[in-house]
Amino acid sequence: MKAVLLIFFVLICPFATLGQTNGSPEKVVITSHAGKTQVSTSENGELQVNVSPKDAAKFKAAGVVNYSNFGAKGNGKTDDIDAIAATHAFANLHGLPVKADDGATYYIGGKERTAIIRTDTDFGTAGFIIDDTEVQNRNASVFTVGSDLKPFKLETISSLKRNQEKIDASLPGPCLITVTNANVKQYIRFGLNQNNGSSQTDIFVVDKSGKVDMKAPIIWNFDQITDISALPIDEKPLKITGGRFTTIANKAESKYTYYNRNIAIRRSNVLVEGLEHRIKGEEDHGAPYGGFINIGDCAYVTIKNTVLTGHKTYSTIGAAGKPVTMGTYDLSANRALNISFVNCSQTNDINDNTYWGILGSNFCKNMLYDHCTLSRFDAHQGVANATIRNSTLGHMGINAIGSGLLLVENSTIRGRSVVNLRPDYGSTWQGELVIRNCVFVPSDGKPVSAALISGFYSGQHDFGYTCYMPERITIENLRIDDARHPDNYQGPAIFANFNPDMTDSSYQEKFPYVKTKEVILRNVTTASGKALRTSDNPFLFKDVKIKMEQ
Repeated sequence: MKAVLLIFFVLICPFATLGQTNGSPEKVVITSHAGKTQVSTSENGELQVNVSPKDAAKFKAAGVVNYSNFGAKGNGKTDDIDAIAATHAFANLHGLPVKADDGATYYIGGKERTAIIRTDTDFGTAGFIIDDTEVQNRNASVFTVGSDLKPFKLETISSLKRNQEKIDASLPGPCLITVTNANVKQYIRFGLNQNNGSSQTDIFVVDKSGKVDMKAPIIWNFDQITDISALPIDEKPLKITGGRFTTIANKAESKYTYYNRNIAIRRSNVLVEGLEHRIKGEEDHGAPYGGFINIGDCAYVTIKNTVLTGHKTYSTIGAAGKPVTMGTYDLSANRALNISFVNCSQTNDINDNTYWGILGSNFCKNMLYDHCTLSRFDAHQGVANATIRNSTLGHMGINAIGSGLLLVENSTIRGRSVVNLRPDYGSTWQGELVIRNCVFVPSDGKPVSAALISGFYSGQHDFGYTCYMPERITIENLRIDDARHPDNYQGPAIFANFNPDMTDSSYQEKFPYVKTKEVILRNVTTASGKALRTSDNPFLFKDVKIKMEQ
């Protein structure tokens, strides 16, 4: 029979904070000649898969394909990545689901090979050992969840406005729109990891007539557009279930050379459920990770009933020439909308600060933690609308900058504050903060002086945007467990000291901070019995209206 050539593109999003770079296209050639079904590799690394007509008919009749059908041994020793990639390539061609073999343990070595998932996949109780000790390409994902739909350019749109309700475009269906103005820099980072910022960018969903989903609105004014594209959204959900993954950690030098040997989700409308990820072999050094589950350039993704593992924290020399601890993640989300983490937990202690916080994100909208027990929620380069509910957050707590509504409810926070507005991006939240029905255990019960909202803003650095504190803060039914505290403790503060140098009107901000207008307090109690104060630096917040309501 005539050979069918399939070219699969690994869609990998570059992002500054977590260090991922572009991967190379993945080629798979599938033929159906007489003879046996076999998988081989050409001299140029191309995966060649021959499926006998008899086997092809059998697989299609069964309605599912297994990794063993394509030669996977599943013995935990033989490298099975070629067989795994071949299985998915055949399944994608014929629209068949994939199921891992019961009782198998698949070893995946350091070869540069990515399996492309475009159909429902059941990893079941199978084990997967991902060995990162000798890797050909640290940026090549092990699995990429992709789409048959392709992005296309929107040539006629030259500008956009914040909260614009419609774009002038006729589309084949609902699309994810990504827009960039490379002539404007934002998120110009301050501190030990300082940088020159990122190009102005936004991501939003429109229907086929161009109407914007205002639950995730356009958040910037684009006076000029250097790139704008539309990616059609898959209507049919894709489901990935099960799997017991173990990463054997890399032994590379401790510097910002991120490893992305992961499951990269680059398709909208995806559910990942029942997955487990563990890490072995971490030593006193190693390169950081960009997220085992790495979500990017997509919308409507849910990670559910999943067990993850925090990575050991390593240090290097940062951009300012001084030692810094490197962010390293098991979860990451970048340029993604409507991302939910439901009933997720981690294998190591969420209060053990030798492990880095588990999530990092950039340029996202509508992120949710629900019934999660994790060491950190974090939004680096902005999130528009975030909700943490029914959850417990560990030693790194809630770190965020962004806009819209930041809602924390029915949760226990064991970090240094309830919410830390990240100083390296201007401690900015343009919108509202609501803390409701929560328990705050400052620094996991260590004797510290507690502040509910922390951050720092000198007013001397240009972040590329005006910086705001939440316009209105509502704190309702909050219990502060500050029973253990320093001898000189004066009681918890609403705000930390955001600028110790600004104690009177003689201090001038080059880039003025827009302060909170009002704080509404309802039923805030302390274990220490001490009253809630405004701040150690009351001058900074002298114009904030504090309302005590019943």
